[in-house]
Amino acid sequence: MPNQPLVVTALLAEQVALRDAVPGAVIDRCGMGPARARRWVPKLDAHAPTSLAIAGVAGGLDPAIRAGDVVVATEVRDATGRTVLRAAAPLVAELRRQGLRVHTGPVVTTDHVVSSRDEHESLAATGAIAVDMESAELVRGAVARDIPVAVVRVIVDTAFSPIKRLTTVPAGAKALLVLRRTGSALAEWAALTGPRKVLLAGPRSFCAGVERAIDIVELALQRYPHPVYVRRQIVHNAHVVKGLEKRGAVFVDELDDVPDGTTVVFSAHGVAPAVREEADRRGLNVIDATCPLVAKVHAEAKRFVARGDTVLLVGHDGHDEVEGTLGEAPGQIRLVQDAAEAATIEVEDPSRVSFILQTTLAVDDAAETTDVLRQRFPLIGSSATDDICYATTNRQRAVSAVATEADVVLVVGSRNSSNSLRLVEVAERLGTSAHLIEDADGVLPDWLAEAKTIGITAGASAPPHLVDEVVGMLGSLGPVTVEERVVAQEDLKFTLPRGVAG
Repeated sequence: MPNQPLVVTALLAEQVALRDAVPGAVIDRCGMGPARARRWVPKLDAHAPTSLAIAGVAGGLDPAIRAGDVVVATEVRDATGRTVLRAAAPLVAELRRQGLRVHTGPVVTTDHVVSSRDEHESLAATGAIAVDMESAELVRGAVARDIPVAVVRVIVDTAFSPIKRLTTVPAGAKALLVLRRTGSALAEWAALTGPRKVLLAGPRSFCAGVERAIDIVELALQRYPHPVYVRRQIVHNAHVVKGLEKRGAVFVDELDDVPDGTTVVFSAHGVAPAVREEADRRGLNVIDATCPLVAKVHAEAKRFVARGDTVLLVGHDGHDEVEGTLGEAPGQIRLVQDAAEAATIEVEDPSRVSFILQTTLAVDDAAETTDVLRQRFPLIGSSATDDICYATTNRQRAVSAVATEADVVLVVGSRNSSNSLRLVEVAERLGTSAHLIEDADGVLPDWLAEAKTIGITAGASAPPHLVDEVVGMLGSLGPVTVEERVVAQEDLKFTLPRGVAG
C-alpha cells in the first residue's frame, strides 16, 4: 500500500500555512470546534490515510510555554475520556533537531475558546499543557481505524497572554510561520508508518547492582529525615535520578554541599578513601551503595598496592568509578585508557606490576588493551576473576545477538553511562548502525526510515519501562512482531548495606 499521509487542520489559515509544506500529504480542514471535528471524522474512510497528523494552533497552559513554542501531545483529553498517543516520539526528536522549542504532555480539548486566566489555571491544574478544540474527536476517529496519529500544536496565547489581548494578532502570525516550519518533520514522521520486527536483547536494563543502589536510596528516604543527600548520580541514568529527586533525594557533586550531621548515600560507582574520611570527620550518616563488584576491584587494587606493585587501571578518564579506584592509592595506581597507552606506559619495576579493569568496559576493547600489557610485562598480575561485571558482559553478548539480524539498534541509556555507550560500540563493530537514546523521544525518523528489523537493548542503569515505551512507540506506527534473543539468565541478588538493611 503506497504511503498516503493526511494532515488535518481546523482553520483555513492553518491549512494555507501547511500547503506544500508537507511533501506527499493531503491537507484537509475539519472546521473549528468539537462538533465540526466529529462530523468530519467519517471522511477518514474516504481518505484512507496511512497516517494522520492533527496540526494547527492552540493555547498554552503550562507557564513555561511561550507563544511560538510547539506542543506535541502525549495524550488528548476531553469530557468523554483520554487517549494516550505514542506514535509521535520520532516527530518530537526531529522537531527538536530543527531547533524548535518543543514541549510534550497532555492536550485538553474544550468546546469553547478558553480566554480567562481562571480557566487557564483550572485546566493547567489537571496536568494539561495546552488546550485546543478538535484533537480529541479526531484522535478517537483515527484510533478506531488503527491509523497512526500525532497531534502538533503551535502556541498562540499563553497563561500570561490571553487570546483576547491585542498581542494575539502578531502571536498568531508567528505561530503560523512556525507551523509551516513543522511541515518537513511531519512528512518524515508520516513516512515511518508500516510493519516492523523488533528484536529485544536479553538481558537488558537494570542489573542487580543498580537495583540495589536504587533500593538503598528509596529505603534511606523512608528511614531518615529529609533531605537525604546522594553524592554523584546514584546510577548513570537521568530518568532514575529525576525520579528519586521527586521523592526527596538531593544529588550533589561533592560532600561540600552536604550539611554536617545529615545522611548521605555514596553512589554505586564507589568513592575514594579520602571521601569516606571526610564524611567521618564531619559526622555524616553514610550509607554506601557501592556495587559489590566495584568494591571487589577496589579490594584487588589495595591488595596489589600492598604487595608493592604498580597497578595499571584500564578504564576511562573522568568516570566516577575510575576516580574512586584511583583514589585508593594516588600515585601508585595509574590509568591506561586503551591499547595505544598500554604500548607506551612505563613502570619502575616491570616485574612488579598488576592490572585491574573498570567494570563497565567493552569486553573486546579491554582484551586488546590487556593483551598489549601482557606482551610488555610478561610477569604482570591480575585478578583471579574477571573485573568486567557479569551484567556488562551479558548485555554486550545480547546486543551482539540482535545486531547481526537488525537493520538498526537502539540502545536506551544516558550519555554518561559507560556500559550503555559500550553497547552502541559493540553493535557498530558488527557493522550495524546503532544509536544511544535517553527514551523514545530521542528516536530520529531517519534512523527508522529504511529499517524493517529493529534491535533494542538498554544499559544496566536504564529502567525497563523505557524499553517498553520504545516498543510501544514502534507499535503505534504500525504492526510490530516482537522477538527476544536471550543469551543468559540473571538471578543474582546483593544484600543491603548497614543503615538500610533489616
